[in-house]
Amino acid sequence: MSSPRGSEKSKTTLQLKRVYDQRTKKDGARFLVERLWPRGIKKSALADAAWLKDVAPSAELRKWFHHDPDRWNEFRRRYFAELKRHRDSLSPIVEATQMGAVTLLYSSHDTEHNNAVALREFLEHLL
Repeated sequence: MSSPRGSEKSKTTLQLKRVYDQRTKKDGARFLVERLWPRGIKKSALADAAWLKDVAPSAELRKWFHHDPDRWNEFRRRYFAELKRHRDSLSPIVEATQMGAVTLLYSSHDTEHNNAVALREFLEHLL
C-alpha cells in the first residue's frame, strides 16, 4: 500500500531526456541537472529549462564515476548521500511535480548509467 505522498501521478511525471533531443509539449517543466553546461548546446536552446547545478553530483564524484558502469551502484550510493545533504536544492523539482510533468535533462551518452537516472530514482522515493 503506497502513501498519499507517493501517488502514481507524481511517479509518472518524472521523465528523462538528453539535452540534444527535441523538446515536446509532454516535457512539462524542464530542469538541466548537470554541473557543467553541455557541449555544443547554446544557452538559448535551453532557455525554458532551469539549470540546477546543485542537484548534480559533486565534481569529485563525477570525476570518480567517469561513466563507468562497474561503478554504478557505488556512484548511486554516494550520490544519494550528497542529495540527502542538499535536499533544499531539490525543491524546484519537487514543487514542479505537483503541477504536472517534469523532465530532467542530461548530456550523457549512456542513457542507463547517468546522474539523471539516479536522481529520478532518488526523487521517486522522496515523493
